[in-house]
Amino acid sequence: MAEFRLHCFPESGGCYKVALMLALSGADWEGIWVDYFRGGGETRTPEWKKRVSVMGEVPVLESDGRSRTQSGVILTYLSQKLGRFQGADREEELRWILFDNHKFTSYLATWRFLLGWVKDPDPAVVAFFRTRVENAFRVVEAQLEGRDFLLGAEPCIADISLQGYLHYPREEWPLDMSAYPRIEAWIGRFRAMPGYKPAYELLPGARTAYAA
Repeated sequence: MAEFRLHCFPESGGCYKVALMLALSGADWEGIWVDYFRGGGETRTPEWKKRVSVMGEVPVLESDGRSRTQSGVILTYLSQKLGRFQGADREEELRWILFDNHKFTSYLATWRFLLGWVKDPDPAVVAFFRTRVENAFRVVEAQLEGRDFLLGAEPCIADISLQGYLHYPREEWPLDMSAYPRIEAWIGRFRAMPGYKPAYELLPGARTAYAA
């Protein structure tokens, strides 16, 4: 059995954050596909919540005899366990992880979901979330001025957290990136790292093009 077992599904950027961390670290891990979409969703069943996580969410990482949930917690654990991607300023690192969960990933994931997995979404709602995405991207673009990564010359888990949805096909989040050249270069730095794979190559399970 692998040292790390990740409950996940391929469309989830939250799951990809953890898988990317494991892959870039050269860790011994395996992905356990979760049927998130069909039949109301496996994670939302009482049996799954009791057996895997009461929160009814993935990612869930099994390691060291316990299960951990919430990508920020998992990334923090892995950085300590593996000794990789540790920010020199852990408080600043946490600040950017919280920003990611509240604004960057939160808005981008919701906008992407509306575009790809909701039938006839309300255009006003779609526009609302796109505006929030653009605002969050401007914050990150400004932070990357003069830096290769969020906190300086080296990547940390905050970078991995914010990268979660940026390695899906661009048609799933059709943002004009000409306004964000630093973010584009930042994405490219991750693509050049040993062990890197894009989300749909790294996470197990068949893709769900549309969930009615």
